[in-house]
Amino acid sequence: MSTASLSAPLNTALRRVPTWLVYLAGLIPLGWVIWLTLSGGIGVDPVKGIEHRLGKIALWFLIGGLAITPARRFLSLNLIRYRRAVGLLAFFYVALHLVAWAVLDMGMLWAQAASDLIKRPYLFFGISAFVLLIPLALTSNNASIRKLGANWRRLHWLVYPAVGLGVIHYLWQMKVISLQGWVWLAVFSALIAVRFRPRRR
Repeated sequence: MSTASLSAPLNTALRRVPTWLVYLAGLIPLGWVIWLTLSGGIGVDPVKGIEHRLGKIALWFLIGGLAITPARRFLSLNLIRYRRAVGLLAFFYVALHLVAWAVLDMGMLWAQAASDLIKRPYLFFGISAFVLLIPLALTSNNASIRKLGANWRRLHWLVYPAVGLGVIHYLWQMKVISLQGWVWLAVFSALIAVRFRPRRR
């Protein structure tokens, strides 16, 4: 039995799921972080706990967005209509992660933040990833697609270096890369390899 026939019922069911429901479901992790913070379950260092959880959620959405095209290509699972929602949710959590660092950790002391960037180069990679995602978030609308035409697709190739920088940021901030860190790197590398694998005629 082919993957197309196996995924056909699932694709049919997914077509009944409205996009707004994806956005709503995407806020559940934020609600969980808020609950952990208020209930005291975020960890002994709440600021670091909030930062790390938001960053990890952002990485989940970034990797999930990259997986949508290979899922359609190799598994015949069509999630393309939700790719914009997943991408915007990823940007939302990356922005929250950055705000948590700037406000909660640095206290909006910009001189201290600049000094922290020098002492901890992995912060530069994280901020660079965020900067690359800004034009993608701003042009994730039908008007921009019509206006930019073929250039819209070229612009959105920035997602690959952005996610790559995010993965480097995540790995570098570890003193010793954990098994989970290596898993993230392996998944990202596999998605890139699959995404750019030449198509057979």
